[in-house]
Amino acid sequence: MNDQVVDPGRRRLLTIATAGIGAVGVAFAAAPFIASWEPSARAKALGAPVDVDASKLEVGQMLKVVWRGQPVYVVRRGPAVLTDIAAHDSQLADPQSLDSVQPEYIKASGDVRARNPDYWIGLAVCTHLGCSPLGAFEPHNASQVAGVDLGASWPGGFYCPCHGSRYDISGRVFKGQPAPKNLTVPSYTISADAKITIGVDDVAKTA
Repeated sequence: MNDQVVDPGRRRLLTIATAGIGAVGVAFAAAPFIASWEPSARAKALGAPVDVDASKLEVGQMLKVVWRGQPVYVVRRGPAVLTDIAAHDSQLADPQSLDSVQPEYIKASGDVRARNPDYWIGLAVCTHLGCSPLGAFEPHNASQVAGVDLGASWPGGFYCPCHGSRYDISGRVFKGQPAPKNLTVPSYTISADAKITIGVDDVAKTA
């Protein structure tokens, strides 16, 4: 039998390499468990609540957030808009929002479609083909939005640049538009200091 000469340096290299492969194997084995501690992308997409601080919004300003993979608008409305909000009901397809997707407490709020009249929260998704309407909040002004003159009688609201659908400041669609329904209002809570949580459906928060 032939004696084999063992190179100590080579043995040391093999030992280190074997230990390294074992460590990598342990790391890969542990990875699925570590990943399971974090919320999955699917879980997030299914509707984890989203917190929004709207306290710094000025009248006529709007925030855009994402909830359940969809854009949501938070709009601060002014007294002039709210005072006249029922004046154009006769021009709307569904002024009482009877055929709208919204919580019961929003339906019960009437024309304002909001828990706090100063803030309107709704999906920025046109009910025609899913485009995002633009905010056109200035009432009674020939507002230029996406190159379109909305006219001097415009009461303030949203305009969809894809196919021209128009909604008022409560997300209610006007008659004769491509969009068949009012904009969707998600479940949410709002505190006295305009801290909003979208995606929960309990009683309104207090400060």
